[in-house]
Amino acid sequence: MAGKEIVIRALRTIQAEGLDVYAFFIQGSDIVKIADISRVECDESGNLKGFQRPEIRSHVKGIVDYLDQGTVLFPSAIILAMSPAVHFAAAHGAKPAGDQKIAQAGTLTIPVYDEGQRVARIVDGQQRSLALVQTGSKSIPVPVIGFVSDSLEIQREQFILVNNAKPLPAQVINELLPEPRSIFLPRELSARKVPSEICNLLNRDPESPFHKLIKRISEKGSRTSVITDTAVIAMIRNSMNNPLGALAPYKASGRDGVDVEGMYHVLITYWSAVRDVFPEAWGADPRRSRLMHSAGIEAMGVLMDRIYARLSGHGEDYKTVRRELEKVASACRWTKGTWESPGLAWNEIQNTRRDIRKLQDALVQVYSSTIKR
Repeated sequence: MAGKEIVIRALRTIQAEGLDVYAFFIQGSDIVKIADISRVECDESGNLKGFQRPEIRSHVKGIVDYLDQGTVLFPSAIILAMSPAVHFAAAHGAKPAGDQKIAQAGTLTIPVYDEGQRVARIVDGQQRSLALVQTGSKSIPVPVIGFVSDSLEIQREQFILVNNAKPLPAQVINELLPEPRSIFLPRELSARKVPSEICNLLNRDPESPFHKLIKRISEKGSRTSVITDTAVIAMIRNSMNNPLGALAPYKASGRDGVDVEGMYHVLITYWSAVRDVFPEAWGADPRRSRLMHSAGIEAMGVLMDRIYARLSGHGEDYKTVRRELEKVASACRWTKGTWESPGLAWNEIQNTRRDIRKLQDALVQVYSSTIKR
């Protein structure tokens, strides 16, 4: 390292729309000197920034233990998103016979800046990078692939694609999914994008009954967040995929084939009515209110589908929806008592498919009995 630069041999190629991509080796301990770890969090304006999940200490320790064994093999490449501040100088001289001209050899100069202002972000390999700093084997040559782009959208896209086949926490990928725009996503992720986007809207909109109540990994430590985003997303997805669901009619119309605004209006109307019919249970910790529990959110989502199927375009306004909810209110045991069916105390309801099914069946049964009267 000369001054505040790291100079290394590298190969350069071009991918996508003229983006430079470099392949090189660097000492493992130097990774964190040139690259920051961009954590998922919200700025002061509530906008999402970053994309990395929190550090998994047990994972890092496991890698350190492996590296400290002595002579080890470390062929897995770290992937970096690099700024145009890096400089590449092509090597001169005769080209080898038969060269396919896929890549160009040369020297890559990487400036070394202070933490938070570094020239690169780690897209894949944060746990490995942290382990390389902690290991006693500081001189391990580590392979790196770096692409040059300041676009946070492109960086998030690559993070999602790289981690799609890995055990990435659902909360991380749920929150990142709505952020990329006009990018390719695998089919199984695209199907999750609309529910995730709506979940973000529900949490950020001051007019939403869910405002700041949904747990997002970027808002760690929030005192108001009580509902898991996975429960809200499951509720939305279930309604979309149910042919008779309240959100199903909005899947095949409007923007990009999905009328997000129409879905959002339904959810705001219904869940505002839920909040007002059960004020003592709304916004409380799930340990004190099963309405805020994953089981309660999903079961009430099923009741939403049943209510809207009955109304079917006839008076789906707030007052009408609230009247329908009031028909089941006296039978609900969100904070105390025992459910008549399935015969469970309010706090015995757990986040299992069996209990969720029992709870939704109980709600639908009570609602159906009021319609027959």
